[in-house]
Amino acid sequence: MSGGADSRAAAARCIAAVMEGETLERALAEHSGLCAERDQPLLREFCYGTLRAFPRLEALLNQLLSRPLRKRDLELKALALVGLYQLDGMRTPDHAAVSATVDATARIHRKNARGLINAVLRRYLRESDALNAALPDAAAAALPQWLWDALGKEWPVEREAIAEACRSRPPLTLRVNRQRGSREAYAQRLVAQGISATAGRLSEDALTLATGLDVDAIPGFREGDVSVQDEAAQLAAILLAPQPGERILDACAAPGGKSGHILELEPQAKLLACDISEERLQRISENARRLGLAIDTLCADLTTPPPTLTASGPFDAILLDVPCSATGVMRRHPDIKLLRRESDIAGFASQQRALLESCWTQLKPGGRLLYVTCSVLQAENSGVVEDFLAAHDDAQHCPITVPTGHPCTVGMQVLPAGDASDGLYFAQLSRAGAAPGQGPQQ
Repeated sequence: MSGGADSRAAAARCIAAVMEGETLERALAEHSGLCAERDQPLLREFCYGTLRAFPRLEALLNQLLSRPLRKRDLELKALALVGLYQLDGMRTPDHAAVSATVDATARIHRKNARGLINAVLRRYLRESDALNAALPDAAAAALPQWLWDALGKEWPVEREAIAEACRSRPPLTLRVNRQRGSREAYAQRLVAQGISATAGRLSEDALTLATGLDVDAIPGFREGDVSVQDEAAQLAAILLAPQPGERILDACAAPGGKSGHILELEPQAKLLACDISEERLQRISENARRLGLAIDTLCADLTTPPPTLTASGPFDAILLDVPCSATGVMRRHPDIKLLRRESDIAGFASQQRALLESCWTQLKPGGRLLYVTCSVLQAENSGVVEDFLAAHDDAQHCPITVPTGHPCTVGMQVLPAGDASDGLYFAQLSRAGAAPGQGPQQ
């Protein structure tokens, strides 16, 4: 059982780090070495699953404790939450989950807390129905209270479905590289290898696998035949509709999925991928090499564009996928449930407005800009675009339609769905001048 205890202790360390403000990605990089290689998938399951359910599990734990744990007991609290997740959200036999979690107290140097962890988990097994029935609505939905309230105002009909999607496992969706073959041909290739997949509804390049696979097990992935990309994210390149010879700016490009898709759709386009992080730009270059694409990159803060950006003149089209709250992709980044605060939204909106203003100056008359977020909150989406349109006489909103999308005052919102796409917002603008290009009607 030592491996089981090690993976649970490592998960407790990772989750405690997130509770202190660290990203899950960084926490895993720091603590995953605490358990064996064979236990890494289990560690990730503990971390991702516990964080997806965190508000609910924390509320349950508060009911189970006679008094709150101290601030210095953060790893112990995280371990208790991992234990509750096993009993509540996994198929681990109850006795094994309790035993291994109790044993993990020694791995986090809290062997004196064996009795506490044992008592908490066994009481949950006895009283789970009553404890769950007593949860407040936000906790039951596994959302922070502020976000539950915001969704109630902006998406009252869809709120429950959004919450369910945000606590679910995301599907594994592929983007078939149409320069290497058709979606239909690749689907047959999967069938021949016993892999089941469903064609996407939003993207003609999308295939969603019935079960998850490691990327090394995906046929043709290393050769660039396919990429892993959510179906809603694939819409960005499709709606931008790149044309031969166009100069295109992918303004906040890392890790480069959308950049790659743009050139798969139109290899004759001239693409510049820009990002503020040199490290993240390296991921774009790595993806480009795998796909056999030529992508120029530039490290820059586009709120203050460097002269090199404009050396060849303005762009025909700009993809502006701005930094945001990521409330539409929480199932993939469940640490967002802990890291994001209501007070953060105004800061994101300010940054988004600054990027939109700056990038607009880099767009040709007659050119088009596609504004994208992975947020479901109006303040970052239609609110930003509406303010921009009101302040710019040379900006025109170009309506788009998306299957399963929800029309906003401007733009279109795709909401997260448990068995389908993530939540993304899209709005297309054209700049007054020559006749603007316009993305296809989906």
